Amino acid sequence: MLAALEQAREAQVAGEVPVGAVVVKDGEVVGAGFNAPISGHDPSAHAEMQALRAAGKALGNYRLPGCVLYVTLEPCAMCVGAMLHARVARLVYGAADLKTGACGSVIDLFAETKLNHHATVTPGVLAEECGALLRAFFAEKRAKI
Repeated sequence: MLAALEQAREAQVAGEVPVGAVVVKDGEVVGAGFNAPISGHDPSAHAEMQALRAAGKALGNYRLPGCVLYVTLEPCAMCVGAMLHARVARLVYGAADLKTGACGSVIDLFAETKLNHHATVTPGVLAEECGALLRAFFAEKRAKI
């Protein structure tokens, strides 16, 4: 999660919402990414999507079995969908997202029995640090208004 937090800090420096993600396989980071929808003019450029894309390229496969995705904020439905299609084995996230979280805060797609893949989910890892980064970012944005 510390590597994901570093990615989140890179997003913040770039003027993006500070969310970072890494994909780990056999103890090695194989993909990393941070939020970039603003700079990339791409609504799908969430940290998780960036990390999944990088991992797929590194491993030469769009399927990522045995991989763990670490992300600083609870993923949205789009990102959970990508994780399901990639067959990610485990998700570890930091802060809960009470507005768009798709791992239990708003909806829990990993618990949907009709879907053909499920992953182990570990919430709340370094939640305070992850949440503090987001709160500080948005407080600074509001102060500029």
